[in-house]
Amino acid sequence: MHVLAIDSSNLVMGVAVATEDKVLGELMTNSKKNHSERLMPAISRLLEDVGIGPEDLDRIVVAKGPGSYTGLRIGITIAKMLAWTLKKELAGVSSLEVVAQNGRYFNGLVAPFFDARRGQVFAGLYQNRNGHMEPVMSDRLLLMEDWLAELENVARPVLFLSNDLSKWQERLKGFPQAHTGSPAERVPRAGELARLGIEKEPESDIHHFLPTYLRLAEAEANWLKRQRQE
Repeated sequence: MHVLAIDSSNLVMGVAVATEDKVLGELMTNSKKNHSERLMPAISRLLEDVGIGPEDLDRIVVAKGPGSYTGLRIGITIAKMLAWTLKKELAGVSSLEVVAQNGRYFNGLVAPFFDARRGQVFAGLYQNRNGHMEPVMSDRLLLMEDWLAELENVARPVLFLSNDLSKWQERLKGFPQAHTGSPAERVPRAGELARLGIEKEPESDIHHFLPTYLRLAEAEANWLKRQRQE
C-alpha cells in the first residue's frame, strides 16, 4: 500500500509517502509561512522525488485535528479533493496522536498538547501498551492550569510533548512528575502520520469527513454571540 500523509493542522507542515514497511520520503517545515501556498507544491515535489505518481497511491491520510482552524481546513480540503478525484481511500488521524508517537518508549504517560490561546490547550494523554500508543483520555480543549491540576494527581511520570512547550516551560518546572522531550520529539512527523493512517479504517463517506475542531471558529462564536444578544 502506498500512502500519502498530509499534516497542516498546526504550525508544523508535513507530508510523507510511505508503505507498510518503509517511509519513502518526508518533508517538514516549522515556520509561520502560509500552508495554503506551500502544501500542494510540497506534495507534488515529494511525489516526484520518490518516483510515485498520484495514480499509484492507495490511500490519503490526513491529520484531522485538533489545531488551527485555517490549517485544518487547508489540509483536509486538499486530502478530500485528492481522495475523491483519484478515487483513493481517505483516513483521518488525531493530530495529538501523531505527536504522542514520539514518546512511545517513555516509561510513563505521554501528554501531547497544542497551545489554543487564552491559557487554553488542546491536550491528549497516551500510554504505551504492547508497542502501541493508546489514549488514556480523549482529546480535549481546556485551561492548561486545569489540565495540570488533573495530572498532578497521577502517580506516574508524564512526558509533555509540544511545539509550544516554551510558553509553559516555567510552569512545568513546578510539576514534580514532568519530563519534556527534545525539540525533535516535540513536533509531529508525517512519517508517523502515514503509519497510523495505514492502521486506521478508511472513511466510509469522504464528502462528510470533517475536522476535529473541539471548538467553534472565533468568527462563528462571535456570530452566535451576536445572535443570542439580538
